[in-house]
Amino acid sequence: MLDFGDREIDRPIGQGPRRRSPRDPGSRRVAIGAAAAAVVLFGLSVLATLHDDGLRSPPPLVVATPTSEPEPQVPAAETPRASGPSITRIEPRSDTDSPSVVTIRDPAGLSRNAATAHLPDPDLVEPSDYGPLPRRSADGGRPFDAYARPWSGARGARIAIVVGGLGLSQTGTQRAIEVLPAEVTLAFAPAGNSLDRWMQTARRKGHELLMQVPLEPFDYPNVDPGRGTLTVDADPMTFREDLQWTLGRMTNYTGIMNYMGARFVADTGAMQALMRELADRGLGYLDDGSSARSIADTQAASAGVPFAAASVAIDTVRERGDILRKLDEAERVARATGSAIAIGAGFDVTIDAVSAWISEARLRGIEIVGYSALANDPERR
Repeated sequence: MLDFGDREIDRPIGQGPRRRSPRDPGSRRVAIGAAAAAVVLFGLSVLATLHDDGLRSPPPLVVATPTSEPEPQVPAAETPRASGPSITRIEPRSDTDSPSVVTIRDPAGLSRNAATAHLPDPDLVEPSDYGPLPRRSADGGRPFDAYARPWSGARGARIAIVVGGLGLSQTGTQRAIEVLPAEVTLAFAPAGNSLDRWMQTARRKGHELLMQVPLEPFDYPNVDPGRGTLTVDADPMTFREDLQWTLGRMTNYTGIMNYMGARFVADTGAMQALMRELADRGLGYLDDGSSARSIADTQAASAGVPFAAASVAIDTVRERGDILRKLDEAERVARATGSAIAIGAGFDVTIDAVSAWISEARLRGIEIVGYSALANDPERR
């Protein structure tokens, strides 16, 4: 007998095995299970697609468009001011109040925009035969305020560094403007060349400016500060002409600084005449501290002129190590009293030492400010 395995021998030839009907309960269970599995798989795939695992969607790229030249480090979006900065004080009403004194300065009233900092305010200019002279505006605005470099207003040690004698050497002046940080105040000698051009460059860089005025020393004219020297015995007309020649040499400065002048700064009549002129024009005065006999502080207070005096001369010895030690001395004064003013000249060694020292002083919490920030101003009391 032949063995046909599982084949049903009695099934008609040509017919396959009998299939279950779709309506069979077992078939329905299989179909439902398959459908459910498909739904679950679809849901999981959707969730996986929506989930941000940090791999499918890379972080957006930030593209910076380079500019041709960085702007000078001066506050942006600032407008001219005609008088002192706007200050709001919040003070405790009693010993039980928790708030301490807070000083808020209005950034819009601090200084001028870098793009226009080199342009003199027409309201603060008086035309003359000697060039544009500084003056108060009709509403009392002062060059001392309009051209001042802004500062934070925060408490702490503050130092003003003034580098003078600029304009006499073209290469030295250019290097001083390029290398010195914008916080350094620059003082120009009236006998210098291209002062208006250097003024514009310095102001665009953010520097506050002073004009140096030659004053009569002892043993004049054997010791001669140069053209336009103000003397004790000059008649009023000569005095006025010499002063206006100096003041008209450039614009956009906040005040004057004496150049020499040991005899002049000790003479009451001469200093009164000078301070009256500065008060009328809205300018400040910086005493270089070279004469112990100077009466500039009392005469400035009497006339209502913003006044400051140098604490340290940093480059009487033109050696880097000594200059750095003098700057450290200014820092000690500032930490003890709140502020100090250091003065020097535009020598290469001074410029390099000052630049390096400022970089480190900032890390120690020292704020470098313009001369005007440290002046005793009778109009801001």
